[in-house]
Amino acid sequence: MTDVNDDTDATGAPEVDWDAEAGAFDDEPDHGLRDPETRAAWADRLRSWLPERPADVLDLGCGTGSLSLLAAEQGHRVTGVDSSPAMVERARAKLAGRDAVVLRGEAAAPPVGEQRFDVVLVRHVLWTLPQPGRALRHWRDLLRPGGRFVLIEGVWGTLHPTGIPADRLTALLAPLSPDVRVERLSDDSLLWGKPVEDERYAVVARV
Repeated sequence: MTDVNDDTDATGAPEVDWDAEAGAFDDEPDHGLRDPETRAAWADRLRSWLPERPADVLDLGCGTGSLSLLAAEQGHRVTGVDSSPAMVERARAKLAGRDAVVLRGEAAAPPVGEQRFDVVLVRHVLWTLPQPGRALRHWRDLLRPGGRFVLIEGVWGTLHPTGIPADRLTALLAPLSPDVRVERLSDDSLLWGKPVEDERYAVVARV
């Protein structure tokens, strides 16, 4: 069993040039959310994970801003953060005219100063970080009392799986949150634009 206090990278996350990936990033159904049914499926899930009242949402590793846009459309105030200038450029264009700002910076140490948030939203980012436990502890300090994590992760591939299993993530969250809920997402093909068989899930954890 993996020691939950061990912050070494157990995911085998590959190095990716996200600037190079930005141009085609939204071609993936769950990235661009261009299909109305896929977009609606993510909007419904996000609505169930985020507070009912308008909240301050920090979207870390926001990519081209698709989830940030859904959150803004639901009345939330959004701060997106991404390390890729090309991703930031696309996210700013997508969020133009919304109650949102997109900053360039590292997800593990977002450049938000003393600002605090009601939600830290992270999709498919935590598994890439070399010290996920340390990142979670830092993100907890960015939450207001009563705030929550919304963490969407998974394990992809069969021969050489990469990702972070739900049981490892919940173990990392156990010292930080008394209320951790796992929602399985693999069986909802609308979210991904196709049927999937690997492990995909969301964790909502209140602090």
